[in-house]
Amino acid sequence: MERTTVNPWTWSVDLGYNQGEVVSGQTRTLYCSGQTAMSGDGKPQHAGDMAAQLALSLDNLEAVLAEAGMSLANLVRLNVYTTDVDLLFQHYGVLASRLAAAKVATTTTMLGVTRLAIPTLLVELEATAAA
Repeated sequence: MERTTVNPWTWSVDLGYNQGEVVSGQTRTLYCSGQTAMSGDGKPQHAGDMAAQLALSLDNLEAVLAEAGMSLANLVRLNVYTTDVDLLFQHYGVLASRLAAAKVATTTTMLGVTRLAIPTLLVELEATAAA
């Protein structure tokens, strides 16, 4: 087995984790760290705006996938963590439309949590992709 880190940004390395990891063998599998509404320099964005946070979290997930030579179409698992399930459902179309455009229906889990690592964040997407 060969493991290759995937880091389109370097700030996370300073915090002790990679944005993704490709595990090669019979298939290529990418395990992505939770993606949130963080700017490229590691600053939280869109405090209080679930739709904007969800869209940026998806953009960041797509950046990690692209860095590994994959896309949303390669997702095999998507875990969604949110501090407000009801609010997320009001904006779930942001996520559903992007997945539908990629013609993918992943396995998924959605969990309501007390808070995320950074208090202003409302949603986090954790994914596994394979190619």
